[in-house]
Amino acid sequence: MEAAQYPAHWEADVVLSDGGTAHVRPIRPADADRLRSFYSRLSAESIYFRFFGPRPRLSDREITWFTNVDYVDRVALIATIGTEMVGVIRYDRIEPGEAEVAFLVEDAHQGRGVASVLLEHLAATARERGIARFVADVLPANQKMMAVLKQVGYTAQSSFADGVVRMTLDLTPTETAQEVTASREHRAESRSIERLLSPGSVAVVGAGREPGGVGQTVLRNLLGADFTGPVYPVHREVRAVAGVRAYPSVTDIDGEVDLAVLAVPADGVIDVVKECAEKGVRGLIVVSSGFGETGPEGRARQDEMVRIARAYGLRVVGPNCLGVANTDPSVRLNATLAATLPERGRVGFFSQSGALGTALLQRVAQRGMGISSFVSAGNRADVSGNDLLQYWEEDPRTDVILLYLESLGNPRKFARLARRISRRKPIVVVKSGGTTQGVPTGHAAPVLGLPDTALSALFEQAGVIRVDDLIQQFDVAQLLAYQPLPAGPRVGLVGNSDAMALLAADACVRVGLEPRPPVNLGARAGAAEFGAALASVLPDVDAVVAIYMPPIPGNAEEVGAELLRVSRGCGKPVLAIFEGKIGMLGELRVGATPERGSIPSYTAPEEAVRALAHVVRHARWLEQPAGVPEEIEGVDTGAARSLVLAALGDAPAEMDASRLLACYGVEVWPSETVTSPQEAVDAATGLGWPVVLKAAGSEAAKRAGTVRLGLSGPDGVRDAYADLTRQLEPEAVLTVQRMAPQPAVPTVAGVMEDPAFGAVVSFGLGEITARLLRDEAYRLAPLTREDAAALVRSPRAAPLLLGEYGYPPVAVEALEDLLIRLGRLADDLPEVARLTLDPVLVGESGVTVLGARVVLRSHEGPRPDGGPRRLG
Repeated sequence: MEAAQYPAHWEADVVLSDGGTAHVRPIRPADADRLRSFYSRLSAESIYFRFFGPRPRLSDREITWFTNVDYVDRVALIATIGTEMVGVIRYDRIEPGEAEVAFLVEDAHQGRGVASVLLEHLAATARERGIARFVADVLPANQKMMAVLKQVGYTAQSSFADGVVRMTLDLTPTETAQEVTASREHRAESRSIERLLSPGSVAVVGAGREPGGVGQTVLRNLLGADFTGPVYPVHREVRAVAGVRAYPSVTDIDGEVDLAVLAVPADGVIDVVKECAEKGVRGLIVVSSGFGETGPEGRARQDEMVRIARAYGLRVVGPNCLGVANTDPSVRLNATLAATLPERGRVGFFSQSGALGTALLQRVAQRGMGISSFVSAGNRADVSGNDLLQYWEEDPRTDVILLYLESLGNPRKFARLARRISRRKPIVVVKSGGTTQGVPTGHAAPVLGLPDTALSALFEQAGVIRVDDLIQQFDVAQLLAYQPLPAGPRVGLVGNSDAMALLAADACVRVGLEPRPPVNLGARAGAAEFGAALASVLPDVDAVVAIYMPPIPGNAEEVGAELLRVSRGCGKPVLAIFEGKIGMLGELRVGATPERGSIPSYTAPEEAVRALAHVVRHARWLEQPAGVPEEIEGVDTGAARSLVLAALGDAPAEMDASRLLACYGVEVWPSETVTSPQEAVDAATGLGWPVVLKAAGSEAAKRAGTVRLGLSGPDGVRDAYADLTRQLEPEAVLTVQRMAPQPAVPTVAGVMEDPAFGAVVSFGLGEITARLLRDEAYRLAPLTREDAAALVRSPRAAPLLLGEYGYPPVAVEALEDLLIRLGRLADDLPEVARLTLDPVLVGESGVTVLGARVVLRSHEGPRPDGGPRRLG
């Protein structure tokens, strides 16, 4: 077989198990010297295990053999850190569908997960080249290699002969293999963020003596927070900054440096990154601006900075960011430009905007809400919200996750992580750019092709609480952080203001909650009255809003103490409108800093009720089973892929959608294109009476009156043909199709391959009003049974399917089954750029697909969040 072109899409930056990074790529002939150097650093034992005997050096012939591969039958991938190779893995095809695999990892880097990540990537390349099995001959004493092969999650078999263990791996992706990959990814990415947020020492590069300078500001904030480790100012010329000894460069620092904050001009950042790599720094915070946000030249500088940092094992926050903070008493890290840092709390906060970050931290501090940790990612060139989700999932100090997102680097991965994490810790998101779907200049993220309604639907699928603005985000967060989740929508209202109680009741109705009649205690009610009323209301509701707005100053401390006493341990959320103040007030706190059971306060009833409604919907989502994509009968993925590959060229192509759908158990009713009245009659006779005659083109079909229904004889077909050709044009293309059962509700279903989200399933009703209003719903493929049920019920016109407004109930379960099959097709075939089923008639006994159209497009490399682990 001829050698393939260098497969650049196999290159990837990866996170290792200890949180460091490496670069994985195919080997090249130019790597000969790099391979010699790598081999010279191997121990005799590693060489013996690889070659089954001593081999002090590789010959020039062997070097040529190992570095010259065809990327088809012979493939080798290497892992590099900096300029050095630290691991290599290869396969050689030995027969159709089977290849021999072997790998080597430099002794100094063993135990960091290099071998496992290389094996993941090689398995993906092998499947791409039609290889289904790996075989490996291993010496019995080589327990490390056998462990790597066994623990990857593929089905493994082993046999022993002639002193060698032969292991065979079936490379078919299994649920176990996917779980192993996800678990390793989670641990590695979590560890990489932990290294940033819990450093043992920090260097501030660019910390000068000028008051108000960026570097000095970060340095003073670090010192002011009483960071628990050493802090090293770095400046080329001065000997001390803020009373702390300064060093001329990072490499001149006496001790180890875990984290470096870079506050130097943009054109000097890359040189400092190289210094940090030489020093062994493990993470970078780049607060400097002048990168992607300035245009193409800055973007190129930004990309080069990240490339170098990752190549040497460093993660990067920024550039153009505010910094990071950790309120853990054992760390006390404030490596930000914000002098005001909230106190310790249970909320993790991620913001992309550096400029907005200062204001956000001030607002959190004003509310007395507290944070566990904070990261401002700026241009989000490397560290992203997905990385922070991995960290906060296991962080025992974080109960609620807040994300302010201006862009999504890998939306599909975000949805996967959020769906898992939301079941343990609520995620509250503000996503800017909802009207434009634009991406801020400088962000390393794709422009989203889906409408904002689709993004909201995909957030909903993942259990993410999406709110409209930052005020709502904090309103929801302070409720989630300190109060239990409600069991339902019933709301009790207790207060000393009849007007505000009525406002609260109206607000409940507007957002779908069920208010009980307000209990009005009168303007002069005190602690005893509030306590008694709260105790009487709590048993019959799921949540209570308490309103304390005395017309003249009362005893707020006593009322607050009584509300805390009665609500303690009730298991139901209690919210307050307390003297018009916002946040975690001292009168309503449990503990000196807010702890669970503290009652959040809001300035107005509408704000409290709106926050409660978000939390009620989240609690309802948690009650639904997580679900898994189910096995489907009547699916022939192999046949479907053969059809697609046969039809697909280099350019977008179309094929017979009915044949493709038949591979997934979906029947499209046949139709025939006709060009004369007699052809129409003959087609109707062959298909079976009664029939429909309609315009074939999608544009013509949008015009009113282009369909003739219920034609039961030849004369009716001839008359309809003549009528339609007069209305359209004589050469109009018409089709004949058998009449579907009536009554039925017309719907539209489809799938699309989105560059950012991957496979997406859409659904809407086919009524003209629903089409004009784009009343569509979306879910990521593949679909669980729960996903399909939610997809059917999400459009605003969905009640027409459920027996409301005088319509008879239809076969919703059959419709859900159809959507599940579409989701499976979309997940299996990334080459399906778009598939539209229009119309799909849903009747009382089943669904009928009357029309389908598919567009194919070549697809190379993994999907977003597909394939082996990789950064980006």
